[in-house]
Amino acid sequence: MDKDRITGAAKDAAGKVEGAFGRATGDASTEASGRAREAAGTVQNLYGQAKDAARDIGDAASGYAKEALDTGSDIYRDGNKAVASAVREQPLGALLIAGAVGFALALMLNRQPRRRPLRGYY
Repeated sequence: MDKDRITGAAKDAAGKVEGAFGRATGDASTEASGRAREAAGTVQNLYGQAKDAARDIGDAASGYAKEALDTGSDIYRDGNKAVASAVREQPLGALLIAGAVGFALALMLNRQPRRRPLRGYY
């Protein structure tokens, strides 16, 4: 519970008491002052509630992110173990696949840029 909620509730209660006292004595300025304090307390209480809600949402999002990170880490470890196992079982096949991937990347990175046709320049 946020301190703004506690302070707001206290101001709200004090404003209600002050407003009731002003109403009972017939003093309009005391009654108006009490209503103003009550409104300020209500606003501060709502502000505290909003802060609590934002904090709760942030905590929930943090928990979801941590859970996703843990799950992703587990999946990465499992995949790493599977690849290591496949390489141990068939080292020549893994070497050929790695070489083919490297060759394809080299072809893509060293490709000459396309030239525009000269037809439209004359």
